[in-house]
Amino acid sequence: MHRSQLGGIVIDCNDSADLQRAAQFWSAVLGYPIRSRTDLDPSRYVDLVVPPNDPHVTLQRVSHESRCHLDLETDDYEREAARLIGLGARALVRHPAWTTFEAPSGHRFCVVKVGRRNFDEQANAWPAAGDAKR
Repeated sequence: MHRSQLGGIVIDCNDSADLQRAAQFWSAVLGYPIRSRTDLDPSRYVDLVVPPNDPHVTLQRVSHESRCHLDLETDDYEREAARLIGLGARALVRHPAWTTFEAPSGHRFCVVKVGRRNFDEQANAWPAAGDAKR
């Protein structure tokens, strides 16, 4: 058995976009203040402060067109990747800290390691291959 849940929503901002201005816009739209990060490059990533245990909202500078994508967090990458591929997703690019997938609909999403504090209490449990469905 492994577990996964929605980890966050990532707002991809094209290189030509002003990331701070985009963060100010989304902060005002969602009512979430901007949080300064020290663990990642602030010229590439900006987080909004969300209510406790809610999925993260991150703005990130990207080289492709602007869009939004979901981050799914898991405690077992290999099993979650196999589950998603079994559902019809395609693994596109594996990075050290995440993998980008594409849904059958063409939407991109990422699988990341556990980040939310409520993971143990709220994540979906998925049976291992061959296990009876729970």
